[in-house]
Amino acid sequence: MNIAQMRPYVGLDDYKALRSCFEINWVTEGPQAKEFIEEICRLTEVKYGVLAPNGTLALFLALKALGIQEGDEVLVPDFTFIASATSVQLTGATPLFVDVDYSTLQLDVNKCKERLTSRTKAIMPVHMYGAACDMTQLMQFAEEHNLLVIEDAAQALGISWKDKACGSFGNAGCFSFFADKTITTIEGGFIGTNDHTTYERLLYLRNQGRINSGTFVHPELGYNFRMTDIQCALGLNQLRKKDFIFRRKLENFAFYERVLVENSHLRLMKPQAGSGFMPFRAALVLNEEAAPLSEFLATKGIQARTFFYPLHRQPCFQYLQSLNPPSLFPNSAKLFNNGLCLPIYPDLTEEEITYICDAIQEYYKNK
Repeated sequence: MNIAQMRPYVGLDDYKALRSCFEINWVTEGPQAKEFIEEICRLTEVKYGVLAPNGTLALFLALKALGIQEGDEVLVPDFTFIASATSVQLTGATPLFVDVDYSTLQLDVNKCKERLTSRTKAIMPVHMYGAACDMTQLMQFAEEHNLLVIEDAAQALGISWKDKACGSFGNAGCFSFFADKTITTIEGGFIGTNDHTTYERLLYLRNQGRINSGTFVHPELGYNFRMTDIQCALGLNQLRKKDFIFRRKLENFAFYERVLVENSHLRLMKPQAGSGFMPFRAALVLNEEAAPLSEFLATKGIQARTFFYPLHRQPCFQYLQSLNPPSLFPNSAKLFNNGLCLPIYPDLTEEEITYICDAIQEYYKNK
């Protein structure tokens, strides 16, 4: 077999959904975008929302709208995709990395306090691999230390913490609709908030410093961070299929779990109590380095993927090493060494999952 690490769940029905944009000759941000925003606001339980070209710029816009600027510091988990930190850097602020909990893969709030300085203005929880951070603990910490909260919910659309939607807890919540996300517009992002002042700032920032297009008076400085109706038409059709997509991903995860539960060499990452779950990948934590297993799976035509490279070790962030000494991040370093992601997309078949699991069992049998 040849099993890809990810396949976007797009089909002819999605292609046909784009037709209305061409029938009315409206392809820039318009009626489809308005409806898409309303649907995402409903799903994420926020009052207001705006679109962005991608998840990275969604985070940047949220930080910018909340006043994060040069000289400020933002707490960011060391174990996350690099965009969580580069969005902070785009504002001129400095990301301060925090280790994660080894069992949950989520930001360790208990380790945040030791990272605080007089310049720390915000914290960015990242809901990892389709499970939620402990937002009860995190919001208490943020309130105690007067910190803004920007949720990176790129992998957490439709996920909740204790029956409250991820992305609705903080001052702003940011989502991605990249091709590997549960709902895709190929590229795209969304910022949700329950605060009208923040919402108004977002409107100015993303639309050239004006609330509405069609005018050449720009009361504030802003940028062009819009989406197209073509993307939003795709997003709306994806939302019509979300129940099926969600069900299939959970079924695939359950199949992995049934087959691999007896394998003592690894554990399949599951959410902590209180968290909803929509697996972004089937995330395995091994008792040893994952590279040899990944290489073995590749010989079988199976694309696996490592966990995220720790931010404190990223070459582009070495200039921050004095602020982020490696000794502070044992868990993120170990997770990178021992972690492996397996495919879980909706049209992955039981036959393919069986093939993947058989290959894993073969690897350990022959060791």
